[in-house]
Amino acid sequence: MLYLDNAATTLKKPVSVYASLMKNTVFGGGNAGRGSHKQSMAAVRSIIDTQDLIAELFNIQKPQNIVFTQNATYALNTAILGTVRNGGHIIVTSMDHNSVLRPAYLMGNYTVVKADKAGYVNACDIEEAIQDDTCLIVCTHASNVCGTIEPVYEIGRIAKKYGIPFLIDTAQTAGCLEIDAEEMNADMIAFSGHKGLMGPLGTGGLYIKNPELIPPLVTGGTGSASESIIQPDFMPDKFHSGTMNTPAIAALGTGVRYVLKHGVKAIGSYEKELSESFKNNLANMKNVTVYGSDNSVATVAFNVGFLGSEETFEYLHGHAAVRAGYHCAPLAHKTLGTSQRGAVRVSFGIFNTNKDVRKITDLVYKISREAKG
Repeated sequence: MLYLDNAATTLKKPVSVYASLMKNTVFGGGNAGRGSHKQSMAAVRSIIDTQDLIAELFNIQKPQNIVFTQNATYALNTAILGTVRNGGHIIVTSMDHNSVLRPAYLMGNYTVVKADKAGYVNACDIEEAIQDDTCLIVCTHASNVCGTIEPVYEIGRIAKKYGIPFLIDTAQTAGCLEIDAEEMNADMIAFSGHKGLMGPLGTGGLYIKNPELIPPLVTGGTGSASESIIQPDFMPDKFHSGTMNTPAIAALGTGVRYVLKHGVKAIGSYEKELSESFKNNLANMKNVTVYGSDNSVATVAFNVGFLGSEETFEYLHGHAAVRAGYHCAPLAHKTLGTSQRGAVRVSFGIFNTNKDVRKITDLVYKISREAKG
């Protein structure tokens, strides 16, 4: 099966990631912070090592301010709900994922800044949306639907100018675009572990520049300050309640090592070459519409003729693993003009090849010849 759904998860991981997961599951398995014996301390070391690696990748000055969650969704909820717990206005964008939109909707007081037809958010529109009680600005680094890269550096400067916390969703960019917490003026960065960082499923995290301002979503046993019923206020224990998935976190660290070794620029450039080649092929086909901007990560959204995206998916099913529909981002589809039928998403990863591009091109070309335009 041709796998082209890397925006959802990187199915193929470096061999070292599988080896790490096996080693820490079968031969390790100590519970971090639950005892001072060798196995428990080794688990603690694994978590700290992974924090250090992510801090290096994102240029984060305090690795202890990186906390691990089971996914980027949990991280985004922690950041959003924690920031606006006492009320306040939130700014989000029409290109954000439901992991941002649903918590904002839950809190009630929010503004959606609309992107243009290519999915690009104008930073000036963010500034115009600021109100007296705005307490948080949230923006995805790149769209999970069409890959359009947003001006997060510019938005970060605006947030800093007004003294408003800035949260960046890097689920689609960690591992393929450079992320600099300092240059971005990021107060919080949510990341997914199982995509471009090459980690296992069920891994993600949140960097919090000022953790004293955010309460945890979950409280409980941390293995520290056990004599107190009050949740510890030091990092990362404040957000690490319950048994951590240490084998997966260690394997995530191994994935980050792979990214650091090969270089974010090199990985992103290679993936982009594949997606641009595919886009160029689609541009030469009749009855094919491509969405988004040229300034994008290696994700391509398209439709064929008058076919619904799910119909195109059915043609591809059994030959290629892609994603069709609304990708948990309904406002993005409204922005792109695909709210009636969704879109087919093809997303390339580091382990795809030019041969894969040719294969998916041939498959879509066959569909385009048979579809009504």
